Amino acid sequence: MRRRSLLLAAVPAGLVTLAGCGDGKSDSGKTGASPSASASSAPPPPKIVDGPLPAVTAGTKFGEKPTVAKGPGEPSKDLAVKTLIAGSGRTIAENDFIQANYLGQIWSTAKVFDNSYDRKRPLVIQLAQGGIIDGWRYGLAGKKTGSRVQLAVPPTWGYGTEGNAQAGIKGTDTLVFVIDLIDSFNSKSSAKGTPVPQNDAALPKVATNTDGQVPKVTVPRTDPPNKLVSEYVLEGDGPQLKADQTILCQFQGLVWDGGKTFQRTYGSGRLSQFSLEQMQQAVKGLAQGLTGKKVGSRVLIVVPPDLGYGDNPPSGGVIKKGATLVFTVDILAAM
Repeated sequence: MRRRSLLLAAVPAGLVTLAGCGDGKSDSGKTGASPSASASSAPPPPKIVDGPLPAVTAGTKFGEKPTVAKGPGEPSKDLAVKTLIAGSGRTIAENDFIQANYLGQIWSTAKVFDNSYDRKRPLVIQLAQGGIIDGWRYGLAGKKTGSRVQLAVPPTWGYGTEGNAQAGIKGTDTLVFVIDLIDSFNSKSSAKGTPVPQNDAALPKVATNTDGQVPKVTVPRTDPPNKLVSEYVLEGDGPQLKADQTILCQFQGLVWDGGKTFQRTYGSGRLSQFSLEQMQQAVKGLAQGLTGKKVGSRVLIVVPPDLGYGDNPPSGGVIKKGATLVFTVDILAAM
């Protein structure tokens, strides 16, 4: 099984709850928090200082795996933050999702306890209270995408007095991170791909707006297809999704018969994050329809009953037995 980021190990990605929510305005995919990162135990905001910080001795360019020296003497009791490379992209705000590569090591020993560069899959995570260590939440807010940022995080804004045994981090360890901020996303984000002609009159038509608002879906008054359909509405230029990846997305789900929406994130103020492997156990057709599609795309997926809920739909909603489902998914990022 693919090794997960230690930053994510305590914060499992939220799964889309594809239930029959008849108002069509349900949101999902909120990142859960472990007890060690709960909102109730969050300390007050830290004082941010510019050092001391250890030198980056190799891999000094954005996107390169860095080599970082041992901490020089005693670390600060405050959160040390330094922009090593200034980017010119979007300014990151608290509660945004970020896509980033990073390396983390222990101040006193320079022992690397985790890095995403070797996995070749950047981390995608939300800068939310209770969802990530506070050193990242406070240290990265206000930075621009395209930046490389270095942090020295004391225990108070890291893993606390309990440390993280899985990573070999003691409760007294200050942590050093080098973080390459690749991109950021919020609830107004949309796919930005190239529109693809929608010429099949037997399939739903999907709007191509990229303003974060709900793309209108017009379902034809014909019988639905009896096989899985997965088509680009906007084709992005990112890498193709693999079946073991977790995605960050905007999505909506409708029932073919009548075109009624049963769930969506567009306009809800949140994004959704879910594993394709686990989605195979919920709505197999959705997972299959996304696998192989490019990041940055909007995809139309029509799921026949045998790859959806079949004769066991969620109770109390608009999805009935034998329902064909229609999804539009904006694939914002993946890891």
